[in-house]
Amino acid sequence: MRVVLLWCCLVLVSAAERPLTWAQPVTVEGVENFYRLTPGLYRCAQPDGPAMVHLKVFGITTVVNLRVLHGDADEVAGTNLHREELAVQPWHIEDEDVVRVLRITADPTKAPVLIHCHHGADRTGLMCAMYRIVIQGWAKDDAIREMTEGGYGFWAGWTNIVRYVREVDVERIRAAVNAP
Repeated sequence: MRVVLLWCCLVLVSAAERPLTWAQPVTVEGVENFYRLTPGLYRCAQPDGPAMVHLKVFGITTVVNLRVLHGDADEVAGTNLHREELAVQPWHIEDEDVVRVLRITADPTKAPVLIHCHHGADRTGLMCAMYRIVIQGWAKDDAIREMTEGGYGFWAGWTNIVRYVREVDVERIRAAVNAP
């Protein structure tokens, strides 16, 4: 019993210590690792088909799938959700992929947007960190901290993702996002 109480206290303390500026957890049946970054941007792991219907409750209109080998055609069928498919390789981040995702998130006709990959941790974390930096003006270190310590399951082995965020030319990405 003491172990359970101690665990509950630790969970409450860690939830209380989560910065309010970080994405906030949302609970929806069939959607794992689901968080709201802003009223116009959500992140999660791969939603199943029935869960796509539940996403409409949040007003989500566009689903961005970052997975290499799995599309969302079957999952979004019959939902009226717009889908964007990008085969983002976590071992080889491309500026063009980042720009494409940020253009989608910046387009008010596509909002609210949901970004996901398989686990909603690494590729999704990268794109959310870049959103924080390029669109919201966050410092790189703050975005990296949310990406790696936010409780999304970021795998520490993806050092190239962290390196990409640290070294990316933010002004060049921002200019590309804003280009016609």
